Amino acid sequence: MSQKFSRRDFNKLLVSGVAGSALGIFGAVRPAYAAQNRIVVIGGGFGGASAAKYLRKLDPSLSVTLIEPKATFYTCPFSNWVLGGLKNMEDIAQTYTVLKNRYGVNVIADSASSIDAAKGTVTLKSGKVLNYDRLIVSPGIDFKWNSIEGYSESVSNTKMPHAYEAGPQTALLHKQLLAMNDGGTVLICPPANPFRCPPGPYERASLVAHYLKEKKPKSKIIILDPKDKFSKQGLFKKGWEKLYPGMIEWRSVATGGKISKVDAAAMTVTTDFGVEKGDVINIIPPQQAGKIAVDAGLTDASGWCPVNPITFESTIHPGIHVIGDACIAGAMPKSGFAASSQGKVVAASIIRLCQGKVPAPPSLVNTCYSLIGPGYGVSVAGVYKLTSAGIVEIPGSGGLTPMDADDDHLNEEATFARGWYNNIVQDIWG
Repeated sequence: MSQKFSRRDFNKLLVSGVAGSALGIFGAVRPAYAAQNRIVVIGGGFGGASAAKYLRKLDPSLSVTLIEPKATFYTCPFSNWVLGGLKNMEDIAQTYTVLKNRYGVNVIADSASSIDAAKGTVTLKSGKVLNYDRLIVSPGIDFKWNSIEGYSESVSNTKMPHAYEAGPQTALLHKQLLAMNDGGTVLICPPANPFRCPPGPYERASLVAHYLKEKKPKSKIIILDPKDKFSKQGLFKKGWEKLYPGMIEWRSVATGGKISKVDAAAMTVTTDFGVEKGDVINIIPPQQAGKIAVDAGLTDASGWCPVNPITFESTIHPGIHVIGDACIAGAMPKSGFAASSQGKVVAASIIRLCQGKVPAPPSLVNTCYSLIGPGYGVSVAGVYKLTSAGIVEIPGSGGLTPMDADDDHLNEEATFARGWYNNIVQDIWG
């Protein structure tokens, strides 16, 4: 008799670290023990750090260099918890000590300024040139600053933070929320699809509402959205009605959600329905692949990087693999878990390529937890496979938290969320 494997069982495996392990995804890889191959990885986030670690973990004969300018990497997952007063910045800080000392990854504190695909070289900001046999580019996102009139990188660093790259931007938005008077209005303005972490702006609204309910209960949040629907919409709205009645208002594109202009001095945004004033304004601008990917000609007209779905090798420049938010990965969302999953797959693919073997078709997984309140979590999970249409989700492999989930289930999801985070950061940076 076959045993039914429920979605909650799948989530428990993810929290325990079993479903996300590299060996569980694509099987053991035998070390090459041949002439040392030089692998360079650009970007030390969820994708790049996972790839660097698992390259060395699965084949210690490889020379692996990770280029990352930040000594401390602040994770976007759980950064909303900082805004809600549930975590501190130190709680989401990761370093590269273990990758260097335990796994022998050569971590260079610098940034890549250019890639020469023909020569197989990466030039760093410092002027140093690195040669590679295979290159992994995991640059995350960049913002389309010219897409909203009046909004710029300077404005984001002073008046209207995006906080969609965790670190100083998170700290700035948190500081503004702390300084806001009771009775103030917070405007959260997400971008159109596709963008990093589709549920992120709505978890942000939830946890900011948690903080406001506790400290500034006369305040309100308005989400100005250029879309007609959003990820986990039913679950978020149900949670808002239960925990924060009347505090969060969502306006779709049809009801004036699309913004076309901002005035940083006046602290206003202009929509199709008029001008809206905020005391704190969180603009999350439209996005594209990180700058180094654009400069290296790895993107297509969409602004993202097309890749071979088996190996994540660029379809534009052979020998360069692009993973994480920057790549076009079919049905997979742009999330930290997806990037880590892709990093492990590309590690296995590169090892097989170095051995002169054909890479195996990947199995890929993703899960995304969102906290609506301290004891109220929801999630979406999926397993993906390769077909003639590219990377597609396996029907019935995951799904959403049920709309009729009871309080115990929702509290369990919140517990799973904490376990998921602790396990994934340990798996990557620990």
